[in-house]
Amino acid sequence: MAAVLVRGLARCGGARGAARVGQVPKPPLCPLAQRCVMGRGGQDRNPPDGEVGKAQRAASEGEGGQPTIFSKIIDRSVPATILYEDDKCLVFRDVAPQAPTHFLVIPKRPIPRISHVGPQDTELLGHLLVVAARTAQAEGLADGYRVVINDGKHGAQSVYHLHLHVLGGRQLSWPPG
Repeated sequence: MAAVLVRGLARCGGARGAARVGQVPKPPLCPLAQRCVMGRGGQDRNPPDGEVGKAQRAASEGEGGQPTIFSKIIDRSVPATILYEDDKCLVFRDVAPQAPTHFLVIPKRPIPRISHVGPQDTELLGHLLVVAARTAQAEGLADGYRVVINDGKHGAQSVYHLHLHVLGGRQLSWPPG
């Protein structure tokens, strides 16, 4: 077993970090794994001030009843470019677009995460998807688009109010993230 570990370390250029006494050393980052962690030019794809960092901070702050930025957009105390509104949901442009067209569809009733929905939310969830499709059509996304729901810390959810991202206007790559 130790010989396999040593061969693996030699093949990938050494360990990522020194282990303390009694700790198991972190496995090395081989070139393939480094490409997954680092973007082009050796830049970290997930800097602490990026979406993953925001999601980790949001998760540590919890889902504790504080009004979210989306609640403030709904009550108009924070401005947004609103594309559509009805009695169940609101659609507005993302302030940090990740595609030429990027808007959010949110329920007016706050639901912290998609993993917190129940059978009573079936109609609302269907409505959000129909509104997303109609808004995408109105935005000229006839060639297609992507609908994304982030859930929790590992899903990079940075606002704990359920929201659907709709992205389009260019060829999107796969796999995401």
